[in-house]
Amino acid sequence: MKTTKLPIYNTEGKEIDSVELDSGIFDGTVNSAALYQVVNAYRAGQRKGLAATKTRGEVSGGGRKPWKQKGTGRARVGSIRSPLWRHGGVVFGPHPRDFSYPVSKRLKGLSLKSALNEKLKENNLLVLDGLVVDKPKTKDAAKILLNLKINSAKEKRISSVLLLLDKIDTNLKLALRNIGFLTVNLARDTNTYEVLAHNKIIVTKAGLAELTKRLK
Repeated sequence: MKTTKLPIYNTEGKEIDSVELDSGIFDGTVNSAALYQVVNAYRAGQRKGLAATKTRGEVSGGGRKPWKQKGTGRARVGSIRSPLWRHGGVVFGPHPRDFSYPVSKRLKGLSLKSALNEKLKENNLLVLDGLVVDKPKTKDAAKILLNLKINSAKEKRISSVLLLLDKIDTNLKLALRNIGFLTVNLARDTNTYEVLAHNKIIVTKAGLAELTKRLK
């Protein structure tokens, strides 16, 4: 099986080494069915399901029969909170519910591999030697991203970037949190939806090793 190599960049944007990607994971295969199922399950799990209406038994009032059953000439009615009446209950209305459903661990792994292969095919996967900042300064972190040239000259909009790390210290967390187009996560915790939702993926060398270990 053909192996793929990616250059490794330092924080100055210079190529300093290369890494050989695991052929068992980065084999170029993109399983669209797995992506579809896992992304749908993820989005279903994000739904709040808080919409609620009251049935005739839950609406306040309406305990007394408004008029007698017979002899008035009017239609019979047992409560002023009948769904047929204004201010009455709702028939078959929504109630709080959980929209999530389980997906197998194997399918999640397959979809994440497919998402990473998709980014690799698009040349949107970049490996960084490491990421450390001395001070919690946003301008220092922004300078590193500028050095990496994540946007080409043809791209007018700033790409949304997912940064995958092996660990996040306090200084780095504070330096990165105010960069609007950047999402930061640990490589071992990332998911298919997160990878697909961003234009470019930057992963540290140690983060790539953790990701490879997780998927194997």
